[in-house]
Amino acid sequence: MEINLAALMFPALFALIFLGIPVSFSLLGVAIGFGFAAFGTKIGLQSFHFITRTSSVYVLASIPLFIFMGSTMERSGIAERLFHAMRLWVGRFPGGLAIATIAICAIFAAGTGIVGAVEVMVGLMAIPAMMKYGYDRGLIAGTICAGGSLGTMIPPSIVVVIYATIAQISIGKLFAGVLFPGGMMVLFFLLYLILRCWFRPQDGPPMEREEFEQVKFGELMWLTFTALIPPIALVVTVVGSILAGVAAVTEAAAVGAAGALLLSVIYRRFSLEMLWDSLKKSIVINAMVMLIILGGTMFTTIFRMHGGGELVEAIIEYLDLSPHGMAGLFLAIIFMLGIVLDWVSIVLIVVPIFSPLLDAAGIDPVWFAVMAIIMIQTSYLTPPMAPSIFYLKGIAPPEMTYKDMYLGVMPFVLLQLLVLVVIALYPPTATYLPEFFLGN
Repeated sequence: MEINLAALMFPALFALIFLGIPVSFSLLGVAIGFGFAAFGTKIGLQSFHFITRTSSVYVLASIPLFIFMGSTMERSGIAERLFHAMRLWVGRFPGGLAIATIAICAIFAAGTGIVGAVEVMVGLMAIPAMMKYGYDRGLIAGTICAGGSLGTMIPPSIVVVIYATIAQISIGKLFAGVLFPGGMMVLFFLLYLILRCWFRPQDGPPMEREEFEQVKFGELMWLTFTALIPPIALVVTVVGSILAGVAAVTEAAAVGAAGALLLSVIYRRFSLEMLWDSLKKSIVINAMVMLIILGGTMFTTIFRMHGGGELVEAIIEYLDLSPHGMAGLFLAIIFMLGIVLDWVSIVLIVVPIFSPLLDAAGIDPVWFAVMAIIMIQTSYLTPPMAPSIFYLKGIAPPEMTYKDMYLGVMPFVLLQLLVLVVIALYPPTATYLPEFFLGN
């Protein structure tokens, strides 16, 4: 009977989601409903226990600080200055504006750690510039969506923070684990843009010579220095202090938040209105994330109480999968869940269920975590329910259709899967840096 109840929880969850109920409330509703079968009238007391346990997880305090850091950097003026400098450096080459866009996205993915924020911020600057020079609309869409998705991989990604917390992995180790795959992904994106626009220059025409010749070299160097060094120094300080063991994650996040605020003062963008907007955005996003964390924690706990763990183990035994076959199945499930669920819900639902089985099979948790995060990022890009495309549609001009967006993101989806294959075939790409920085 318990196993039957566990088997019914996921159909009930998806039924509520397809009815249009927000994911957080769907998770809470299913958890409380099935929890009543286990606790009876004491479910209210148990729910309060879940709330206090979730709110007492110390490392989750870093999430609002990282969100505040990203929100403040959005308003500091660095993005506009850096995009202007990058377009002057590489805009004269075929595909130069797309290359500059990916580079800016990589830098600000490290600065914000917020999925979607980078896409909107950079897209508002890059789309008009690329449209002006007649870039292929699919190339524009794919570049913006892929660049924005880098916030999933590049530290200090909130996805990494929550995944590591739920899987009980060192956040510093997982930050180190995603560094090389994230860099590989950026490199693959850049190589694709360079080769495509080299052989098809009509897809990414160069800028007019007059636009960059009127800027003196000294002015360009100063603009680049003042726009590039501060955000990179801030990110290196935040991530480097964690990897070096100098600061805990929450301490590093606080330094990042203070540093972003200082940059807004230096660039003369600070105001009480800007501060209030950043604080308000941080509170709203953090409340949304914490509500989903609470719902996901309750859901997976009740699922295990009704024999969900044994149910999953029985399915794995029936399929007679090898350890790597089991890891592949779990990655496929994560990808499929990405079609209907947001990344927070995916992590909170599957990680507590999968982790014990992966540990028992001897699968390196950091190696699997890196691949799982790539799968989450890939589902974020993959049609038809790609959140990145919905973000883009909100800022794109009317002539950029869904067809342009769907066709535009597919090469980048294939490149992300190529990174996944490299990591699957050669695990040290994900495990060497964690061992180098933090040991076993």
